[in-house]
Parts: sequence; structure tokens; C-alpha cells
Amino acid sequence: MQLYKNIFGINFSYRSALLLAFLALFPNLLGLIVLPTPFGFKFHLFQIAVFLAALLYGKWGGAMAGAAGSVFTAIALNNPFIMGGNVILGFFTGVFVKRTHVVFAVLAAFAIQLPWLYYTDLLAGMPLPAVQSAVVALSFSNVVWAGVAALIYKRIGKLIQ
Repeated sequence: MQLYKNIFGINFSYRSALLLAFLALFPNLLGLIVLPTPFGFKFHLFQIAVFLAALLYGKWGGAMAGAAGSVFTAIALNNPFIMGGNVILGFFTGVFVKRTHVVFAVLAAFAIQLPWLYYTDLLAGMPLPAVQSAVVALSFSNVVWAGVAALIYKRIGKLIQ
């Protein structure tokens, strides 16, 4: 039984709608967890949910997860621009994944997000070294989570059909 039909070009079941809601809200919790690395930058966790939403629900699902999933971080850091940057990341991951491998799609989406991230973080008052560190951390985290998402999204997709 379908809950909705043809939203984002996908037929939704109750399971599918619940998963999208989870992927849109869970990054708020994951955004609270940032792990230090021995390389001097912090490893972010929130991207996995944004990438899975983009892979399973397309560009609009990725955009939704990017926006809704970064509300808490935007408030906590007093930087509303974070939401826009994560919308860009989720949306363009969904656009590019139709044309290329997940890791390359994420890298292309990040390349589009990067100018936004760089300038809005400076505008929000982050010092340049902190912005540069965030760029490195997000680059590394994006590649790792893109690889993980590539490995698991088809299995998750089967569970919601």
C-alpha cells in the first residue's frame, strides 16, 4: 500500500516515508558528534544520512536531509548558512549520482558547495584557519561517508520497497 505516489519521482510506502524522515532528522544528532583524528582535524558524521537520502530519494531528498539535518548545528554555531551549504551538498549529490559513481558525485557536489562554505563561514565570523580546517575535515569525511553510502544504499533501498 502506497502512502504517497510519485513525490521526488519515487513511490512512497510508510517505511520509505519514515526512512526519509529519519534521514532528514538524524544528522542533527550526528552533527553533535565530531571525532578528533591524529591528523589534526575533526571527522564529521552527519554526511552519511545526507548522502543516503540523496541516493535513495534523489536530489530533493538529499536537499531535504541537508536542510532539516543541519538545523541544530546551525543554531548551535550561530551560523544559518550551514543549512544552505548542506542543501547544496545533498541536492547536487542527488543530481550527480545519476551520472557517476557515488564518491565522484559527492566530490562534485562538494566542489559546488565549497565556495559557499568558505565564504559563509568567514561571513559568520570563523577565523581563516578554522575555515581551512573545516574544509579539510569535510573533504575527508565526505569521501569516507560517500564510500560507505555506496556500499550500503542498495540494501537499504531493498528494505523500504
